[in-house]
Amino acid sequence: MEIQQVKAFLAVAEELHFGRAAERLGMLQPPLSRTIRTLEDHLGVDLFRRTTRNVALTAAGEALLEPARKMVEYRTLAAEAVRRAADGETGHVQLGFARSSSRGLAAALVAASTTQAPGISFGLESDVYAEEGITRLLDGSLDLALLRWWQQPPGITGRPVMVERLSAALPVGHRLAGRASVRVDELADEDFIALPEHPSSTLRETTLRLCHEAGFAPRLVQNAPDSQTIGALIAAGVGISITFDSVSAATRETGTVAVPLDIPDEPTKLYLAHRTDHGKASLEAVLTLAEAVLPTVE
Repeated sequence: MEIQQVKAFLAVAEELHFGRAAERLGMLQPPLSRTIRTLEDHLGVDLFRRTTRNVALTAAGEALLEPARKMVEYRTLAAEAVRRAADGETGHVQLGFARSSSRGLAAALVAASTTQAPGISFGLESDVYAEEGITRLLDGSLDLALLRWWQQPPGITGRPVMVERLSAALPVGHRLAGRASVRVDELADEDFIALPEHPSSTLRETTLRLCHEAGFAPRLVQNAPDSQTIGALIAAGVGISITFDSVSAATRETGTVAVPLDIPDEPTKLYLAHRTDHGKASLEAVLTLAEAVLPTVE
């Protein structure tokens, strides 16, 4: 059944008068009568009993009445669902971030969206580091990610939403723990704990680069899957690490202290990143509200 046939049937069924039904539909009576006859032929039943004086529903017409109303209702709902999706009022956004340093930002964005754009749902992934995040934005398995980079990757854009600075994470009893700052070359004899080599993280790459610039190769004695585990290993005396102030603030592992690195001002920026050509209305809506929730930093 075509939706126009269903609407014609409902108009006649509710008016029980072809003339009034035609007027309600904004059409002439003969085309309306032909539409009803075509529908009856299609179904193989009479839907109305017609006399010169009145029109009444047959048993088949009575049976069709409620399903016909639902068909019109569902068509309206379907059209509304499509419109809302096209306008970015509904949809799904897959968001990736790297646990400690950016989980607060991710939570703030989801909370704002829940209030301001309740039709948009989020999928959250908390073990997404720089290299993996860029790859997954490009292949479409992530829509949005909180990432660090030194050079903007091709096909990716984003706003800086956090400025981070580097520090040495040390056990509280360490010889350098009471210092106001520490030079990287003073860490040359230390055992280092780092995030895994794969997927590559900006923090691991930064540690290797700073140590090499200071004239030594860091002695990596242990990889750890996340910053919380690194903190626990530092507290246990396994080694030290170079980390961001945002990570230290988020983990606050008992028995550790973060001492700022004495290096030329080298702030790292955390970006709210996405594909340049994402073409997704729900993501565009989230990016718009993120401008207030996660403002751009300099």
